[in-house]
Amino acid sequence: MKRILVPTDFSEYAENALKAAALIAQKNNCEIFLLHLLELPSQMNDAVTGGSSIPEVMLFIKKANEKLQKIKEQPYLNGISVAASVQFERAFNGILSFNRKNEIDLIVMGSHGTSGIEELLIGSNTEKVVRLSEIPVLVIKKNVDDFKFENFVFASDFSKEAKKPFEKMIEFAKIFSSNLHLVTICTPNSFKTTKLTEKKIKKFITSFDIENYSTHIYNDINIENGIINFTNSIDADLIGLCTHGRTGFAHFFSRSISEDLVNHTSKPVITFKI
Repeated sequence: MKRILVPTDFSEYAENALKAAALIAQKNNCEIFLLHLLELPSQMNDAVTGGSSIPEVMLFIKKANEKLQKIKEQPYLNGISVAASVQFERAFNGILSFNRKNEIDLIVMGSHGTSGIEELLIGSNTEKVVRLSEIPVLVIKKNVDDFKFENFVFASDFSKEAKKPFEKMIEFAKIFSSNLHLVTICTPNSFKTTKLTEKKIKKFITSFDIENYSTHIYNDINIENGIINFTNSIDADLIGLCTHGRTGFAHFFSRSISEDLVNHTSKPVITFKI
């Protein structure tokens, strides 16, 4: 993990995401890419230049670059390589295309507290970015000045399809020497005996070289509540989940559960695509 993308709309939420990215960059000698996306009204587009020569647009670009330069001078970014750019593109499409062109390893996004994630701060739908991004996405809701990612909850059904994202999760956890708490949630609608669940988790983790981990089975009325309540019970710093590229979260997580989880927890959430 060497290249981190932080989309920004210059809000405090985007700054919280940047501070989290800075912590990761310092731990792993990463480069940060700051991206501000401008979506122009149709009447301001120019067939030849794409609107970049229109005086009003040129002013937007100038102001955005001035703000990006000011951000790059913040003390918490000292010693970190930071590249900044402004692009004309819809936020969601712009993020994904930027990732492909620049071989980004991680996206870090800011999100409004616990009031919902209907829109990414720069105007895109958070759930779309999480669902369709080929790379891990870390969603940050609050200031993380003292955040250390010491206790990391990874919630899964520990099926075969979770193995690939699990490898990426381990890589991320190693950056912070995190204590991993591997948990599966049992609900009335998806009941499994403790014996069978323990056997499944044990078989799953034998394929990996991991340390500092513990396994848990947590019972609750639904998966979302189970993840949140378990995370709060151990005062974890971070929640990790698997996502599926087409339908949202894997069968362990329905699309509504994924949205509700991020809506209803103030904890950072990182997702890894299956």
